[in-house]
Amino acid sequence: MITREQDLSAEPRGWLRRGFFRVKVVFLGLSYKLTPARRVLFAVAILAAVFGLFKINAVIETTRVNVDFSSAWLLLSVVLLVFLLALELVDRVLVRDELEVARQLQRDLLPATAPEIPGYAVAHSYRTANEIGGDYYDFLPLADGRIALVIGDASGHGMAAGLLMAIANAALKLAVEVDPAPERVATLLNRVLYRTGDRRAFMSLFYGVLEPATGRLAYGCAGHPFPLLRRAAGEILELGAGSFPLGIRSEVEVSSSEVTLARGDLLVLYSDGLPEAANLTGEAFGYDALRTLLQQPAGPQTIHDRLRRALDTHVAGEPLRDDVTVVVIERMPAATPEPGALES
Repeated sequence: MITREQDLSAEPRGWLRRGFFRVKVVFLGLSYKLTPARRVLFAVAILAAVFGLFKINAVIETTRVNVDFSSAWLLLSVVLLVFLLALELVDRVLVRDELEVARQLQRDLLPATAPEIPGYAVAHSYRTANEIGGDYYDFLPLADGRIALVIGDASGHGMAAGLLMAIANAALKLAVEVDPAPERVATLLNRVLYRTGDRRAFMSLFYGVLEPATGRLAYGCAGHPFPLLRRAAGEILELGAGSFPLGIRSEVEVSSSEVTLARGDLLVLYSDGLPEAANLTGEAFGYDALRTLLQQPAGPQTIHDRLRRALDTHVAGEPLRDDVTVVVIERMPAATPEPGALES
């Protein structure tokens, strides 16, 4: 916002004084957004416009010709403002190109295809609310054949969240190499994030280690929405326990729990952008709707597509306010897994 750095609490009473005050605030706000050189150019353009409005007439003694300087001053003002606008547009284009490069780099950090896990089927997708998102998820194969399942959400939006997500990606992969146990990974990642920025820079995380042959899943949850486990018989369980997100405190306790995915069980990981997505009236999609959509038995790709369609129907064209990540994993009833698919 233009007036973000301005103190609006001192706004005077009276429409005339209030009008001058607001013009001053907008003028200063625009000036603060410019570089020093462009700030001077902006001030000269404004002064030229003011002089032009006074209809200054002068006589040039050397030529003895009456000249109306008002049009010249106004023309100079317009030329300077157009030139300033052109410079700002060039900068915007350059920033836009840099954002696209950053967005592509972020895509490279996320899985491009569904992982091939014997006996399992996976469907997943990721949708950003801005050019750069803060959601993160991955499937990390371990040396002993297990798979680390990760989903997280960096605080904030845009570039700041994207940078925090990239830092978390590097730190998490290092932590997995050192010791893939959930509590150890959470401790190391929390230490990195805590030392990275201020207390507004934090990240929610669900991290689990899946043993494909047995279905055993050891997991920990730090401030992230609890994943939902739908049993083959229809029962829906929440996986997780209360904990602070990572990066807020120097020390955080993330308890590790275990559950076994039986054949036919289906696990849904998601970011809070899904249940909190709001429509035009401000009504959130909700956790109850999420549970209801899981009640009807179906494969992971069908469940995934069902959730995405329901989300699109709910928001009805409204722009997303937060990133949305959906990961659906099923331990197949039969030996042959259903092929997973990716929807961008």
